[in-house]
Amino acid sequence: MAEAHSAVAFSFSITHEGWDINYDREVLDLVWQSGVRSWKKRLARFRTGVRNGVYPAHLQSLWLVIAIAIGLHFTQRHVPFDLVAKWLSILPGNSLQWQLTACSLAGLVVWLSICYTMRYSLKLLLMYKGWMYEKRAPGSKVSLQTRLWGLFVKVLATWNKPGLYSFQGSLPRLPLPSVQDTMSRYLRSVRPLLDDSNYNRMERLAKEFQLGISTKLQRYLFLKSWWSTNYVSDWWEEYVYLRGRGALMVNSNFYGIDAIFMHPTKVQSARAASVVNLLLQFRRTVERQELEPILVQGLVPLCSWQYERIFNTVRAPGVETDKIIHYQDSNHIVVLYRGCYYKVIIYHNGRILRPCELQIQIEHILQQGAEKPQPGEELLASLTAGDRTKWAQIRQTVFAKGVNRTSLHTVESAAFVLSLDEKPFEFDLAHPEKLDQFGRYLLHGNGHDRWFDKSFTVCVGSNGRIGFNAEHTWADAAVMSHIWEMLIMGELEQRADAPVMAHVWENIVAEEATNKRYDENGNTAGIPEFEPPTPKRLTWDLNDKVALDAIDEAHIAAQKLLNDVDLRILVHDAYGKGLMKTCRLSPDAFIQMALQLAYYRDAGKFSLTYEASMTRLFREGRTETVRPCTIESAAWVKAMLDKDVTIEERVRLLNAACERHQLGYQDAMCGKGIDRHLFCLYVVSKYLEIDSPFLQEVLSEPWRLSTSQTPHGQTSKMDLKKHPNCISAGGGFGPVADDGYGVSYIVAGEDLIFFHISSKKSCGTTSSERFAQEICRAMADMKHLFEEYRSLQKKTTSSGAKSDKLEAK
Repeated sequence: MAEAHSAVAFSFSITHEGWDINYDREVLDLVWQSGVRSWKKRLARFRTGVRNGVYPAHLQSLWLVIAIAIGLHFTQRHVPFDLVAKWLSILPGNSLQWQLTACSLAGLVVWLSICYTMRYSLKLLLMYKGWMYEKRAPGSKVSLQTRLWGLFVKVLATWNKPGLYSFQGSLPRLPLPSVQDTMSRYLRSVRPLLDDSNYNRMERLAKEFQLGISTKLQRYLFLKSWWSTNYVSDWWEEYVYLRGRGALMVNSNFYGIDAIFMHPTKVQSARAASVVNLLLQFRRTVERQELEPILVQGLVPLCSWQYERIFNTVRAPGVETDKIIHYQDSNHIVVLYRGCYYKVIIYHNGRILRPCELQIQIEHILQQGAEKPQPGEELLASLTAGDRTKWAQIRQTVFAKGVNRTSLHTVESAAFVLSLDEKPFEFDLAHPEKLDQFGRYLLHGNGHDRWFDKSFTVCVGSNGRIGFNAEHTWADAAVMSHIWEMLIMGELEQRADAPVMAHVWENIVAEEATNKRYDENGNTAGIPEFEPPTPKRLTWDLNDKVALDAIDEAHIAAQKLLNDVDLRILVHDAYGKGLMKTCRLSPDAFIQMALQLAYYRDAGKFSLTYEASMTRLFREGRTETVRPCTIESAAWVKAMLDKDVTIEERVRLLNAACERHQLGYQDAMCGKGIDRHLFCLYVVSKYLEIDSPFLQEVLSEPWRLSTSQTPHGQTSKMDLKKHPNCISAGGGFGPVADDGYGVSYIVAGEDLIFFHISSKKSCGTTSSERFAQEICRAMADMKHLFEEYRSLQKKTTSSGAKSDKLEAK
């Protein structure tokens, strides 16, 4: 009864003695504060919405235009189009008050005209992509056309400081390629993978498709490209992610790792509190749109749409399709420790709790370690790791009402989930298996200590090292990596080339490297101003046999899946981007060629290769596929294995392969990719119930080598020369194909590259350790190739000089 009474904030009754009112002032204060915070956010969203709606014009310029209109009117000069007189003819009078009103309305019309002229002028300018294809190597010149374009963009885009979403209305739509161009690019991309007979067959299928049903499919897709904001993104999210019925763990979710060369504190509660505080600060900058949008080369904006769903977001399971639920506000996080769930309030008196106050809450949870999970609670998160349909069915029954519904809503509406692991996250160059285990902990944990449905789960090891596990639907891996890297690097601004989740991670590491956040004992710095709210243990009612059986089934499936993961994190410290630059090659193209050589040696053949590229130069753009396995890369790989090919020829072929890769990457970023267009044509064909042998074969081809680059050094304030240990190890993902590899890499410095290599133990033809060795071998061969090439050039130069001297004599 006492608990029930304390849960009631307000009660009202009428007795024979009169009115009887009871209320709990503390609870009502919490309700009041929550309402005030909510209305403040609504007003802030409205204000920033108006500011973004008129960008690149300045909101304050409205008063200047109105003042000019008033000045022109009262000095007997006409406002353009005689707008004041036209307004006065509509208004009920001609007094001074109505004249000022007419001038204000005329000024507003002129100002809006200027705003939208600037906005659409910027949009037209941003459609130009010629700058992407111009070389920027030393000695190369930028064309006059691009220089003039850059000048106009700079004038329009940078004179007024933009907010996070200011450029959204000025970004162009993703262009729809012609079927003919896509067919040409596709056939060229598969030529090194097919023998002559299979290539001729595929060429015939492509021609039949192009001359046949593609016209009808393209017509519908053309209509969608003009009607929708982005003709790819909504279908990509729905059919590739939300309609997938397989497990999220390993198959979809990805992970990010701490800066492994620095260890600011070994106190788990302190590190957790610091990271939570930094993440909440980042959330506030996103909500207030104080985060500046990413500008490529400080000039061209990228789409910021994916930032909207970083926090307070969950992927809710459905029987046929899942859905993304984003909560506008959340004043709590959920902490998972030893199979128990705790709700932690993160605000007090309108402000975010400080790290020292958050540490008190987390220590309280750690002290509850003797508490035993309720029946079924310890393995509960296994439901989020398993089959989506089964999870949806049990969610509709067991979690449809009562305490289960309340507790599930608390988890799903949290800003994010914090997992306090009982194991240490370790790194030692002398023992590479420790870093491999670190990655496995983050990728899948023990199968029931990550809430895989949440946008991301922050993981803190018992020794204070950190990482994250992120759900893939709401944003791309590069987005999450950008955010994480931003938190590592300690600032809330980002450089132009940065994608979104590395942003957060980098900020964490740099903040902890550049600012003193811990005392000499490893605890958070500062003195609490008050006793923070005590974490509340969530309760569950899972005694039902149906619930327990479903949890056990999901747990068994999760264990089978995670035990099949073969993960190897390679720390390549022989050289990094420093040597690649001396070779005058793009680091990304250099590494992709090394992967092609390594894979051919490992598998004895070429396979379809996936590399993710972003399309965020367009509104609501996500990713496009770059196909690194090209005619040129295959020719170079074969030359490397042919002892009769000269050093000069190998270098020439490598340069040609890298140039071709760069062109493919540029095409993908500019909306001239292959795979997203074919995917959307396939979706239209399914809606129209039209079978296409060509599309069915193309969409069923397995990506046996799936790769992705994680950017590093996204922030401008972090000086790696002063803080060389502030290097993120990047992150990784599970293999896409059962008989293939998943490879994520990060060029972490002049002499350091991390490769995250995953495969399945159940496959007899793959081995992550063997592939890591082949990568090292390929990287060493490429270094040796250029050393030999330079040696030959020196000999040629010296012999030429000697012959010139002899001729002179």
